[in-house]
Amino acid sequence: MTRILVRAHKSPFRVASVEETRQRNLIGDNTGNLVFSQSVFRLLSTSGTQIDAARFVRDNADAINEGYDHVVIPLANAFRVSFANRLDLMSDIIEKLTIPVSIVGVGAQASLKGGFRKADGMTPQVTRFVRACLDRSPSIGVRGEFTADFLKGLGFGADHVDVIGCPSMFMYGPDLHVEKKVDALDADSRLAFNVSPYVQKTGPLSLHHAQAYRNLVYMAQDHLTLELMETGTFPEVKQTWIDNGVPVYLDHPLVTQDRVRFFVDPRTWFDHLAGYDFSFGTRIHGNIAALLAGTPALVLAHDSRTLELADYHQIPRKAVSELKPDTDAAELYAACDWEPMNRGHQAKWDTFQQFLARHDLAHVYAEGQDASAFDARLAALELPPPVRTLMGAPPADLYAMKNELAALRGSADPTRRVSVRSLAAAAGRRLRRDPA
Repeated sequence: MTRILVRAHKSPFRVASVEETRQRNLIGDNTGNLVFSQSVFRLLSTSGTQIDAARFVRDNADAINEGYDHVVIPLANAFRVSFANRLDLMSDIIEKLTIPVSIVGVGAQASLKGGFRKADGMTPQVTRFVRACLDRSPSIGVRGEFTADFLKGLGFGADHVDVIGCPSMFMYGPDLHVEKKVDALDADSRLAFNVSPYVQKTGPLSLHHAQAYRNLVYMAQDHLTLELMETGTFPEVKQTWIDNGVPVYLDHPLVTQDRVRFFVDPRTWFDHLAGYDFSFGTRIHGNIAALLAGTPALVLAHDSRTLELADYHQIPRKAVSELKPDTDAAELYAACDWEPMNRGHQAKWDTFQQFLARHDLAHVYAEGQDASAFDARLAALELPPPVRTLMGAPPADLYAMKNELAALRGSADPTRRVSVRSLAAAAGRRLRRDPA
């Protein structure tokens, strides 16, 4: 029995309610994290392998050494200033490990033009982390050439850095083929839209498309928007975001018209996205989720991490800097071609499986293996349906309900966050959900 510990915010087989997901932050701030961790789980779920999940933030190196044969750490844009302290926390543990450690799909975060903000504030942590990992593995797997060049600048040679893209794109191994479902988009087309609230150009874009496409739905991913949908408050909101129309407030048309969905598990997310004609927006894994569901997707690249990954996998992309307030989905869709991505996927899969072989990691697409056991176990789970907005309740009513419930609880603070489900119950309403 091979025992593998995967760094993940939760196992794909852990069924957690929306409330538990929010309170314990089981998405790691963004549901995109669950996509690439689930892909790693699926790929490594060979017969005779036990895989467990851990957040990997506590000093439990002795238990890891005793209980596991290999640690696999899938990461996203971990080489950034705001993640530097967490890199140190991981290094604290890795430096005490005596078993192999494999880093899968890590990336550096910079501007679209490749500029780093306060780079000196993260390079010591990145250098320490990479050295610790390379002491326990033959190489480190990075998202693309930008990150490889960044590590080269820190003194790490090409023989220790493998460009492998993101494991999320290999959820189904060599099998990935996406075609247009419709020749052109019209006002009735089903569109999945994803937003990074801090990218202000998504505000005018969301307002335009909310009006132009009646079947457009905002696929929210970040924990702050989940707070908005659950409590009526978007923490850390900036007035400029509201002024620009970013969907972070209760009277945004996508919210008031019940056109926001939030999924807390990849399986239900993929199933839902399969019904759309087109996905677009700034969330790289929101669009990868659509591609995995067979839905054409376009990445609106807003920094090096999204640009690097889209370019490596040849996912259609357009720089946010090129967008205009009236940029239209039909125009974007018409300009997209998914054939380069389809044609190039096999070669990229070959590179990825060579990386796994270099790290002595068996996968379910090897001869004599398959993913049927993983898929059957996942399919048997009864996962939560998507979170929806409170249909038909205007902002004034939401605030009134919130204050009323706070008073009923004996709170002197009417701004206290209260679950939208509790608000619905207090008002004698029922939170609608999509059918299972």
